[in-house]
Amino acid sequence: MKFLKIMGVTLFLFMLPVLAGAEGLGNARLSLMDGDVQIKPEDSSDWLPASINMPLREGDSIWVPDRGKAEVQLSGGSQIRLDESSSLEILNLGKDSAQFYVSTGSAYVNFMAGAERLIQVDSPISSIRAYERTTFAVYVSDSGVTDVSVYRGSVSAESRSGRTAVNAGRMLSLSDDYADMAPLGRQDDWERWNMDRDRRFEDRRYTSSQYLPHELNTYASDFDDNGRWVNAPGYGNVWTPTVSVSAGWSPYSNGRWCWVGGDYVWVGYEPWGWAPYHYGRWSHSASIGWFWVPPVRGAVYWGPGYVGWVSTPTYVAWVPLAPGETYYGHGYYGPHSVNVTKVNVNTVVVKNVYKNVHVNNGVTVVHHDTFVKGKHMDYKADRNPFLKEKVHIGRPDIKPERETRMAVIKDIPRAKEPPQRIREVKVRELKEQRPMVKEKNSSVFSPKDPEKQLKVKTFDTPQERKRFKEENRKQIQEDDRKGIPSEKQQQNDRKGRPAEKQQDMRPDKQQPPDKKDIERQQKKKDARPPDAGEPVQKRMKPDSKEPVQDKQMQQQKEKQQKEKQRKAREQEKEAVKGQGVPEGPVEQDRRDVR
Repeated sequence: MKFLKIMGVTLFLFMLPVLAGAEGLGNARLSLMDGDVQIKPEDSSDWLPASINMPLREGDSIWVPDRGKAEVQLSGGSQIRLDESSSLEILNLGKDSAQFYVSTGSAYVNFMAGAERLIQVDSPISSIRAYERTTFAVYVSDSGVTDVSVYRGSVSAESRSGRTAVNAGRMLSLSDDYADMAPLGRQDDWERWNMDRDRRFEDRRYTSSQYLPHELNTYASDFDDNGRWVNAPGYGNVWTPTVSVSAGWSPYSNGRWCWVGGDYVWVGYEPWGWAPYHYGRWSHSASIGWFWVPPVRGAVYWGPGYVGWVSTPTYVAWVPLAPGETYYGHGYYGPHSVNVTKVNVNTVVVKNVYKNVHVNNGVTVVHHDTFVKGKHMDYKADRNPFLKEKVHIGRPDIKPERETRMAVIKDIPRAKEPPQRIREVKVRELKEQRPMVKEKNSSVFSPKDPEKQLKVKTFDTPQERKRFKEENRKQIQEDDRKGIPSEKQQQNDRKGRPAEKQQDMRPDKQQPPDKKDIERQQKKKDARPPDAGEPVQKRMKPDSKEPVQDKQMQQQKEKQQKEKQRKAREQEKEAVKGQGVPEGPVEQDRRDVR
């Protein structure tokens, strides 16, 4: 008996790495992204460019830079969306619960409470838990101060000072020194965008739901929006894509094999490229083209990518598996699959070549370096690899490199990279400090101590949220960078204009003339006769807004000016008479000016 127990423990420990590599990869994906979103995988120290339909697992960190957005979708349908300048750490990820950590920025949570029974979102000073259908947002400032806004349902919010409930229509602001509760204020663009996206999924009845096993209902919108259901002889209702496909397209051709969790996982770049590549199988007919066959109810297993392989030192080839064909993977992936860790792969022989090998463009062949580094290298096979080479059992024996961990090959601008304080976040340490607590009456911060009620100061009117303050600060910084005056400066400028005009008239507060005044004075100067003398300068009484002239000085200057004008006219007349030239338009114009 003792021997059997030891053998059982040994077998479990032997299987543990296999289970750890496969477990959790189908529980979450990056379902939407905009901008240079980056991910730091659990088993890497590098921040790598992210891609839509990238699988996520425990220990991963996500960074959304300026002008970016991201959405994480759980297998049960819940969604966590991140605004720009936000980070998210995945602490725990299971089939019935999930835990995240927001170091900074905004996270909007639409908790469906379907398969998941708990979602927990932590911040540096708080922990928020939801057990029922709830929609809420968490904003964490750079200093750790946290705003919790609840739009539907109720959450349990806790700090080291105690715990309280936050119901729909309320907002709780938490810091180390205070806890303020107030009604929700005005919505911003971020909240409106999230609510519009929520309604997009909630207000629709999906045709695909009647054809999919209930385990895949979460992805019904992907099927409805990107393809159609048809009846295929021998298979029943099947789905064929109509979006992101073109002549010569085949499954598993638009994307990349990425090293995730100890296995090569297909990351499809099509908007629908999650469920059809990780569940079910593909087939082809002349009347329909390529079509996807969903798995039967009760036999829904997520897989890295259901393909058959051929691998040589020069190239790598793969073909989508048809229903009933055996998938050789590192783990158990349901019926018609073999766990290669439990068999001697050298003795396995594929007797019947795969069905889709004979379909035009059914086999994808890439150069070995393209497979590893992602950069295109021309390679054209002279014959179908599956008809001349031995089928490789299991994934290719290719050692992963840094580029192999990248779901998409591209450069990230330095300005978009995570700040140093985000780079220094240690997910494993956070998991130790913040346990996921499923029991409603237990504390996250003090599991062994009696529950404490949080002392909350209540307000009857909405309070300004930290998010608005942070947005204003960022906008001011952006305007300063572009040289745009702030709204307050513009208001002060508008208010100060009358005072400036007054100051312009004061002799002790002389301001430089503007461009229009200079042009006006120049015109007057040009219009004066050459010997008309300088214009009379006006003086102002210090306490008066109206100009006053010194009579004596003015009369003397006028007399001198008239005398000069008289002499000039006499000289001009004498010159005209002496030359015998009649007065023309130029002379007439000069007299008009005088």
